[in-house]
Amino acid sequence: MGIVFALIIFGLIVTIHEFGHFICAKLSGIKVLEFSVGMGPKLLQKRFGETAYSLRLLPLGGFCAMEGEDSSEDNPRSFRNAKLWKRMIVLVAGACMNFLLGIVMCTIMVSMFEVIPTTRISGFSGKINDDGSKTFYAQSYHTGLRHGDKIVKIDGTSIYSYLDIDYMFATFSSDTHEVVVKRDGQRIKLDNVTFHDDASGELMDFGLEYNDKSVLSVMRCSGETALSMGHIVGMSLKQMITGKLSKDQISGPVGVVSSINDTTQQAESTEDLVFMLVYMTALITINVGIFNLLPIPGLDGGRLLFCFIELVRRKPVKPEHEGYVHLAGMVLLFGVLIFATFNDIMRIIQK
Repeated sequence: MGIVFALIIFGLIVTIHEFGHFICAKLSGIKVLEFSVGMGPKLLQKRFGETAYSLRLLPLGGFCAMEGEDSSEDNPRSFRNAKLWKRMIVLVAGACMNFLLGIVMCTIMVSMFEVIPTTRISGFSGKINDDGSKTFYAQSYHTGLRHGDKIVKIDGTSIYSYLDIDYMFATFSSDTHEVVVKRDGQRIKLDNVTFHDDASGELMDFGLEYNDKSVLSVMRCSGETALSMGHIVGMSLKQMITGKLSKDQISGPVGVVSSINDTTQQAESTEDLVFMLVYMTALITINVGIFNLLPIPGLDGGRLLFCFIELVRRKPVKPEHEGYVHLAGMVLLFGVLIFATFNDIMRIIQK
């Protein structure tokens, strides 16, 4: 069942992405030859006007084929003959639709909360003594944090929502930390903060404040959650580039499908299942949006880079030269995909 959910999620994300390219191309007057959901052999195809709409066998992709993307065309409605600003909007539109889908998914997810989490500390682990005083088990209290502090940064990393706090605690590599908080309207930097609950042994030794649910609080938390997801994706990419992320941790589509399958099996109720699937959809679509904007040949970001080069040079790069660069990028990306898939399969076998 998890595989079915994974295919639905991938199909939704890819369709939304390609629809962004499609609708902006249409509005810009660029001729769209085909809009396809899926890759591989055609299952269904219907032509409306100048555009063919198709459903293909493999649901892990899709495309919006525009005339003159990689070659010079005499047709004034070809992609390369469109004004530069129109081409840039078309290229960015796919990722923007991914981000929009992510915000919608985050809004659905946050709407399922009974109360809305914040990044403000509500209290610390401890006990009330016979004389009315309190003994704190929380090391973070003893090393500087206080009730009501709004966490702004941990170890130089900005904190936008509760998700960032969860991520930081899951990836700590040292015992002491630099924490920036907002206290009584002022930003305060605390050095050598230690997190540990001496009573339970848990690392996170404080609680967070929650707000009552309202339209405003849901909208704000949804935006912060989406921002945190993008932030986490960015930090993961940085760790990959700097080598802090082990090559064995690199995952591809097979790993994502496996994670979704594991998630669905862990759900204890229909509500849990819906929440987990919405969360996974939000995280994946924001990941796809950010990754597609990277200046890597073969991706939307790579094509966008050539648009910026054209903006500076005041003339476009020859289509055949740009095509060679994108082809090399696609070969590189395909190699990374094969490596990631191999890692995924090995993890499944070992599990």
